[in-house]
Amino acid sequence: MMKPLLLLAVALSVSTFAAEVPKVPLWPNGAPDAHGQEPTDQPWVDVWQVAKDKANGAAFVVCPGGGYGGLAADHEGVQPAKFFNSLGISAFVLHYRLGSKGYHFPVELHDVQRAIRYVRANAAQYGIDPKRIGVIGFSAGGHLTSMAATLFEDGKADAADPVDRVSSRPDVAVPCYPVISMIESYSHKGSRKNLLGPNDNDDLARQVSTETRVTDQTPPCFIFQTDEDTVVPAENAINFYLALRKHKVPAELHLYQPGPHGVGLMQGDPVLGTWPQHLAAWLRNQGFMSTVKRVAVTGKITINGKPVSWGALAFESKDPNAPRPTARISGGKFKLDAAHGAPLGAIKLTATYSANDVSGLDTFEGIVTTSENNGKPLSVDIVDGANDLTIELVK
Repeated sequence: MMKPLLLLAVALSVSTFAAEVPKVPLWPNGAPDAHGQEPTDQPWVDVWQVAKDKANGAAFVVCPGGGYGGLAADHEGVQPAKFFNSLGISAFVLHYRLGSKGYHFPVELHDVQRAIRYVRANAAQYGIDPKRIGVIGFSAGGHLTSMAATLFEDGKADAADPVDRVSSRPDVAVPCYPVISMIESYSHKGSRKNLLGPNDNDDLARQVSTETRVTDQTPPCFIFQTDEDTVVPAENAINFYLALRKHKVPAELHLYQPGPHGVGLMQGDPVLGTWPQHLAAWLRNQGFMSTVKRVAVTGKITINGKPVSWGALAFESKDPNAPRPTARISGGKFKLDAAHGAPLGAIKLTATYSANDVSGLDTFEGIVTTSENNGKPLSVDIVDGANDLTIELVK
C-alpha cells in the first residue's frame, strides 16, 4: 500500500503533466534575425487550446509584459490564458524576443505579427474561426498589442511560407495598462530603451508611438488601466483611446482609481477584479464569441395598459456566447438596430421600469426588474426579418 506522501507525489506529478501545454516555435526552421538557437532567440507560443465541446471558435494571442526586458509569463500570460479558456476561447501565450537579449524593433513587432498569422493560418487545426482572433497584452506587452493593432500587414498571396499568406491584423485588441507613447513625458523610458536599443532616436520613437498610428482600419479595442499607476501613467491609455475615438474605431476604456502597475487580472479584488468580466461582456457584445446573426428589433411596452415611461429591456439568448444587447425604453418604445440587435432564436427578456409607473408602488431602488409576466417567463422568438414586438406587462 502506498504511503500518503507517495500518493501525493504521484498526484502532483500527474497534475503537472496534465497541465503541460504544447510549445510551438513560430518559425520551425529558425526565426529571421536570430542570434542563435537558444530559447531567447527563437520565439514561440504556448498553446492553451479549449476542448472541442467547450470551444466557441475564438482565440487570443497573449503578450506578457516586462518592459521589453523580461516576460511576466504567469500573471500576464498563463492566468489570462486560463481565463480565456474558461470563456471557451483558446489562447496562445507569446514568448517574444527581448531587448535585454539584444533584439530590438522591429523584431518584437515581427514576432507578434507572426503569432497572429500562425493562429490564423492554422485555424482549422485548432478549431478556430480565422475572423475571430484577438490580441491582448500588458504593460510593454500592451504596447506590442497596440503595434499589432496599428502596424499590421496584409498577407502576401505569393509567399513561399503559407503562414505569410494571411493577414496579421487582429480582429480585436486589448491593451492593458499599456505603454503607448515613446515620445511624451509620461512614456516608459525603460521600454523605449529596450525596444529601440542602440538605434534609439526621436524619429524612430515617434514611429512606434501608437497613439499616432491609429487609423479607421484599427480593430475594436478594449483598454484597461488604473489611475494610481505611476510606472506607466494613465495618459498612455487615455490618449490611445482618444485616437481611437477620433478615427471612429469602436473602443471601451475602463479606468479604475486604485491599483499599482502590473496587476494582471487582479482576481480576488472585489473592485479591480471586475475588469475581466467587463472584457468578457464586451467580447460577447462585439460578436467575438459567437457568429450568430443579429437583427433589428423595435417595439412597444406597457405596464397595466400604460406606456412604460423609462427603463431597459435586456435580451439574453440560451447560447452563453451570443451577444446580450439591452434596449433603452423611453415613452413606452424601444429600438435596436441590426448592428446592436438581438441574436436569432429563443430569447429571455428582462424588463426594468420605474416604480412610478405603477400607482401606489414603492421600491427601495425606485425601479422594478422582472423576467416574468403573470407568473410566466418573459420571452420571445427573434426571427430573421422584421421583429416588431408588443409587450404588455401586468403588475
